Amino acid sequence: MLSQVWAFLFGRLSFESLPFHEPILVVTFIVVALGGIGLVAALTYYRLWSYLWHEWLTTVDHKRIGIMYMVLGIIMLLRGFADAIMMRSQQAIAFGGSEGYLPAHHYDQIFTAHGVIMIFFVAMPFVTGLMNYVVPLQIGARDVAFPFLNNFSFWMTVSGVVLVMASLFIGEFAKTGWLAYPPLSGLDASPDVGVDYYIWALQIAGVGTLLSGVNLVATIVKMRAPGMSMMKMPIFTWTALCTNILIVAAFPVLTAVLALLAADRYLGMNFFTNDLGGNAMMYINLVWIWGHPEVYILILPAFGVFSEVVSTFSGKRLFGYASMVYATVVITVLAYLVWLHHFFTMGSGASVNSFFGITTMIISIPTGAKMFNWLFTMYHGRIRFELPMLWSLAFMLTFVIGGMTGVMLAVPPADFVLHNSLFLVAHFHNVIIGGVLFGMFAGINFWFPKAFGFKLDRFWGLVSFWFWVVGFYAAFMPLYVLGLMGVTRRLRVFEDPSLQIWFVIAAGGAALIAIGILAFLIQLFVSIKNREKLRDTTGDPWNARTLEWSTSSPPPEYNFAFTPVIYDSDAWWDMKARGYQRPLDGYRPIHMPKNTGAGVILAGLAFLTGFGLVWYIWWLALVSFVALIGYAIAHTFNYDRDFTIPAEEVAETEHGRTALLGAGA
Repeated sequence: MLSQVWAFLFGRLSFESLPFHEPILVVTFIVVALGGIGLVAALTYYRLWSYLWHEWLTTVDHKRIGIMYMVLGIIMLLRGFADAIMMRSQQAIAFGGSEGYLPAHHYDQIFTAHGVIMIFFVAMPFVTGLMNYVVPLQIGARDVAFPFLNNFSFWMTVSGVVLVMASLFIGEFAKTGWLAYPPLSGLDASPDVGVDYYIWALQIAGVGTLLSGVNLVATIVKMRAPGMSMMKMPIFTWTALCTNILIVAAFPVLTAVLALLAADRYLGMNFFTNDLGGNAMMYINLVWIWGHPEVYILILPAFGVFSEVVSTFSGKRLFGYASMVYATVVITVLAYLVWLHHFFTMGSGASVNSFFGITTMIISIPTGAKMFNWLFTMYHGRIRFELPMLWSLAFMLTFVIGGMTGVMLAVPPADFVLHNSLFLVAHFHNVIIGGVLFGMFAGINFWFPKAFGFKLDRFWGLVSFWFWVVGFYAAFMPLYVLGLMGVTRRLRVFEDPSLQIWFVIAAGGAALIAIGILAFLIQLFVSIKNREKLRDTTGDPWNARTLEWSTSSPPPEYNFAFTPVIYDSDAWWDMKARGYQRPLDGYRPIHMPKNTGAGVILAGLAFLTGFGLVWYIWWLALVSFVALIGYAIAHTFNYDRDFTIPAEEVAETEHGRTALLGAGA
């Protein structure tokens, strides 16, 4: 009777679910717990809870939500990189009969969690955060189209993060690889909770990402300033538009395939089994129909960042604006015609492989066109080697290497040899780190003065840059060599002692990257500490020529007191050339949406639903899901969500801004 009551109340959850037998996890839990207690104590001591709740956690301001996305990405970068360090150190010592320090089941969880966290909870928050912050400022909008939906999207992403992090201390995570291929992710091969954590964390976070995509597409299409036609949008806004179109088109596929996998595991269906007409290859097709557009969802905003940065620090207009736009659109379309190159080795046949090999090679053409546009922008320009420009130059070199190895892998016979080797791991990181992460660091350094009114410290930025770049090449170039030698992916121990030197070099490179991440954190700390020395008083610290610089740094809550009128694709440069004068009268009250805690509550209910489904706590899943739907419906009837900023307050802010920027700004 007691066991039945326990099963009803707690499902599969028991004391055996806590990893007391894993010393690494116990120590990690203690460190995290102490850190959490210290953070809570500090916030309580300095009485910051009310400020955080009212000004940040419940905000619907796109700028603050964008910043919170970036903070989330930085936190999860530390978590995901900890997994990378553990993998590299394990591989460096697991020779000569040594088993290393990670047991097999723990190692498998680590490389799965590393991939999931880095793609879904590091790269995606970075990309979404930059788009959230910059796009409304670039198109002359006061906010995104649906401010509350923006808040809800962020907190759903956080809910997915919390569910993944819970798997570290309660139960375990998937041991399937970051895409959870069946039959390994089926109930027979993975009867534990790991795959269930994977499914529901990604489903919850995916809802947030999809709604964010809808929001930003609506914002860009419907809320551009008067005169800003499509071909007058900044390139970053163009890449954000294409990115979010990809999100809206691709993420429902991920939602569907994970729902089918959940049906296999929870309802005894056979979508991806060999029984009763199921087919595991259907899962692999569907997941890569989402997965390859996902690569471009990550890289296209980085391309937009580099376009803004290279133009700014070359002192020139971007070379070939129209061709850059067309290249972005072509990449967006072709992103859906290359997915099968991820499984050339699975027997699709010569004709199918040939088609997808050719389309994969073709997609390198618009990407190469972008590279030449950036080079020609720099040609005869007055190049300034500021931090954002250094990150862009490092990207250009690194991404070209990743692109060339990608074209190699687009040849099916070569892919047959290299696909399951460390060569592929090196290629993927070459593109994602050299493209996405370098782009995000360029964007952070470039737009930080816009967000906070002061620059980031240059010295620590340079330290971070050089350790990142040198560490990257030391960490991943050896993997190309090992891959060409035939070393396969996902191995924990090795027999051939001649391989060890390459793994030791790779581990050393990972250590250098760790120093680069630490230097980045020090850069943030030092910059905040010395913010008065680093404060920008010109309103345009980089001499940029995009519309967002027409606001103060940081911008006011309402962004623009007067909606700008656009006459040129380089709008702010055009305004300066016209001798634009900011009006000093004619101000009207501005209506703004109120902050709300509904997003936090809904995301909390989503987490409880996911946790209940993971552990078969059916009453918790049902109650929290019904509460989630009920609260969401009730919230739609809450009409009192606006407040008004008086015209006098707007005018006072604008007068101060005019004095700051100068009358002609």
